[in-house]
Amino acid sequence: MTQTIINPTPKDYKSEVKPTWCPGCGDFGVLNATLRGLSGMKLAPDQTVVVSGIGCSSRFPHFMKTFGFHSVHGRALPVAQGLKISRPDLTVVAVGGDGDFFSIGAGHLVHAALRNIDITVVVMDNEIYGLTKGQTSPTSPHGHVTKSTPYGLMASQFNPIATALSLNVSFVARGYSAKPKDLAALIEQGIQHKGFSFIHALSPCPTFYHTFDAWDASVTPISPEHDIADRGQAMTLALDTEKQFTGVFFRQERETMDQAAQKLAERAKPFDIEQYIQRYA
Repeated sequence: MTQTIINPTPKDYKSEVKPTWCPGCGDFGVLNATLRGLSGMKLAPDQTVVVSGIGCSSRFPHFMKTFGFHSVHGRALPVAQGLKISRPDLTVVAVGGDGDFFSIGAGHLVHAALRNIDITVVVMDNEIYGLTKGQTSPTSPHGHVTKSTPYGLMASQFNPIATALSLNVSFVARGYSAKPKDLAALIEQGIQHKGFSFIHALSPCPTFYHTFDAWDASVTPISPEHDIADRGQAMTLALDTEKQFTGVFFRQERETMDQAAQKLAERAKPFDIEQYIQRYA
């Protein structure tokens, strides 16, 4: 039986497990925003699933009353996609960090985006590996000095928004953990959108890479005049490395893979195994 909550509040989606993040971690703000988003949409907890990988941010499912699946490193998206295809009636949210989605899980991000499966992805990006104590991640800036790059990072910095736009993602947005109300609104829009929703959440790590001051100075709301149907405009904003634009970059309505799969299943003829064998006998 579906668990219906009358006039839900964020607390109705919060579990009894206390978050174990470091004091001041940006993930607290993202969790707050997610709880706000779910309560704002009045989603039934037992009809909502949060899937994660491995990392500080991937502890998310433990802190929520929804169903959850704590998968292995970089594998949140395969689980989330399979779940949505088999149970299209459920609301599926995949969460994780920049290492989880943009390093070991990068290949899965590509295919999930191109399939346009109706799931919402929230990536908590702190530009560092926090769980393993401060190594560079794909989004660490070029030249960044860490335990794993004592002479400075020689690789280029990964651009999450530009990558999502290039993969034809149908909903692309960015929020900031220090502005949980705005981020909650983006999460609501992402869940409401029928298709693959990608939300890049700036979520500083105060222990290993304190970016609060830098992001406070560079975070800039996208202009209300921005045309969210114009991928070119969105890409121009994404490539501006001087500012961290927040809001909806791009949105496009088109058929999702799970919708197409359901249509195929409805019109498919019964499979005759004997006839099939005879074709190749």
